[in-house]
Amino acid sequence: LYEPIFATLRPYLQERAEITFEANPNSASVEWLVGIRGLGANRVSFGVQSLFDDKLKLLGRAHRAQEAVEAVERAHGIDFHHISVDLIYATCLDTPERVDRELEGLLALPIDHLSAYELTIEEGTPFQMRPEVRVESIEQMEHIREKTASHGWEQYEVSNYGEYRCRHNLGYWYYKPYLGIGSGAVGRIGRERLYPHRQIERYIEEPTAKSVERLTQEQIREEKIFLGLRSVAGFDETILTPTMAQRCGVLREEKKLFYRKGRYYNSDYLLSDEIALFILG
Repeated sequence: LYEPIFATLRPYLQERAEITFEANPNSASVEWLVGIRGLGANRVSFGVQSLFDDKLKLLGRAHRAQEAVEAVERAHGIDFHHISVDLIYATCLDTPERVDRELEGLLALPIDHLSAYELTIEEGTPFQMRPEVRVESIEQMEHIREKTASHGWEQYEVSNYGEYRCRHNLGYWYYKPYLGIGSGAVGRIGRERLYPHRQIERYIEEPTAKSVERLTQEQIREEKIFLGLRSVAGFDETILTPTMAQRCGVLREEKKLFYRKGRYYNSDYLLSDEIALFILG
């Protein structure tokens, strides 16, 4: 099923482009992994979410912890250069001891990247009626940061850690253009954000149809600041108004921002949103 897509994409890909597939552990068979490796995939990201079966059941996942471990080991054996796993924390089952055990187990696997996401309660999901499944999580996030740092990994974005930085993720933080292909896959080229049909039937009928949102300079500046503060990307001082530049100077004096070669950077991602709001006024 993927072959025609890759036949179309291949002439446009840079040499040694990062090509990532996402997979659920229980669907990543040897046949599937060998197949996507043959298409050029060099990175795979597994939705592990937890190494505890009771937590996987709470989250409504269809796999077991052992299946996740085996999926990672299969991918490593098939010579994937980079392997990432997702972890969800801040559930009612998470304790400091359990989070530590999960991190120990994940970091012992042949992976070079971890995405750790706080459980959020979204409208229209089963958890909306069960808010008790979520707990406060700042201490857990801090522990994840400390644990990965002791493993020699860097937190390069609010939710991402590793000895390898995902180039796809960094593209967003540095505000590079991106093309979304598929039903509901948003893209941004220049000052235009492109929205295809979200309903799969309409998308099949009109796969190239797009509604266009034209971004203002103010919107672009806000997005660059917001994204830059959540990652190692930072933002360029030339996008700031004089008032914003003055506010950045105050934050720099208070050691909440640091400045290097024309760019401002945030050293504490827990404060990223508050810092952005202060700068934007």
